[in-house]
Amino acid sequence: MPPRPNTLEESGLSPDVVLELVLKTLHLGGTLTGIDLADRLGVGVPVITPVIDQLKRHQHIEIVGTGGSGAPSLKFRVTDTGRVRAALFLEHNHYVGRAPVPLEQYRSYIERFRDHASRTITPGQLRQALSHLVLSDKLIDQIGPAVSVMHSLFLYGPSGNGKTVITEAIATLLEGEMAIPYALEVEGCIIRVFDPVNHRPVLDAPFANGLSVDQGLPVDRRWVRCRRPIVTVGGELTLESLDLSFSSATGFYHAPVQVAANGGVLVIGDFGRERCPPHALLNRWLMPLERRQDFLTLQTGQKFEVPFAVFVVFTTNLKPADLVDEAFLRRVRYKVYAESPTRQEFVRIFANYCRQVHVSFEPAVVDNLIDGRLLRRRIKLRGCQPRDLVDHALAAAEYAGQPRQLTLALLEAACDSYFVDDRDTPRPPA
Repeated sequence: MPPRPNTLEESGLSPDVVLELVLKTLHLGGTLTGIDLADRLGVGVPVITPVIDQLKRHQHIEIVGTGGSGAPSLKFRVTDTGRVRAALFLEHNHYVGRAPVPLEQYRSYIERFRDHASRTITPGQLRQALSHLVLSDKLIDQIGPAVSVMHSLFLYGPSGNGKTVITEAIATLLEGEMAIPYALEVEGCIIRVFDPVNHRPVLDAPFANGLSVDQGLPVDRRWVRCRRPIVTVGGELTLESLDLSFSSATGFYHAPVQVAANGGVLVIGDFGRERCPPHALLNRWLMPLERRQDFLTLQTGQKFEVPFAVFVVFTTNLKPADLVDEAFLRRVRYKVYAESPTRQEFVRIFANYCRQVHVSFEPAVVDNLIDGRLLRRRIKLRGCQPRDLVDHALAAAEYAGQPRQLTLALLEAACDSYFVDDRDTPRPPA
């Protein structure tokens, strides 16, 4: 965790930004002590002391008592003049809470974290993370270098062969924790970064009296100690999702998904099925993937640079040649084909899932299913089929009041309700 700033200068924030936050906090929070104010802003009392003195001089706040001994325990409230000014601040933006982190401090932290978090993933660690899956040695060995350098990965192949569960397993290799800022400050603008949907605070490692548990040092409480983020987006992804989102109702911005994923993994699932043309997304990704830096734009038109410390994983079941061009593939360092399982691998997946749902596995029944129904109907084997067919068969057994066991009849009935048979379906007129 970043160390706690002891002065306004160390916080990196301008007096105007802190003054605005203090006045809005008092306006909405009523009477507060200096300690309460500092706690709500996530900073030490010395950081806000110069601002408190300035507000008192201009008669925007007044002392109404004390909550203990010492100047930090003095109680403050907003005067009528201060309320007018606070209302003007709130018209500008409604952000109240932990003070933001200046962009430059955020850049420095991410760069330090990127260097500190870099480590080589061993084959043993990768195989352990993927041990619950049935994958060929070739596929694992192709994934390994991509995971080791945590740069970018294009995972493609037929639907149902485990691309999603592979990315979930890869994410478990992210060790350690990191700090996520509640918000950033850029040229006086506030950008909300911490998102409880994508960020998982470390609840089992609380700060004792504002001290880091592992270091015993004062920490900057403008940041949240979190697990390394895993952000997943799919068909809902739009070009706007990759840029700052400004809310006219609140007056501040929300960070895009790649900033939320900094220090972790960003999974672009179902690539090519987004609500915008694939080539537009590709053009947007070219620069960040190559330079590991991204540019965002404020409403004023001003651009600024942010680190791109993200392991991006693209997954798709569409043909890469129909989606991407050579320039994009060159920037995505690793391309891995998630191939369909062989017959032997298919049987192993079947056996593994039977153990998982506590039902006996009969090799002869599965062999008859493959030869008599799947291959005869020219159905290509997929990694998801054993799970789905077993679930269908067990549901049918429960519905019919039969014992919880797999029979060839149940599995064949499962095939009838799982696979589409269009042999007798009339074709639409040309």
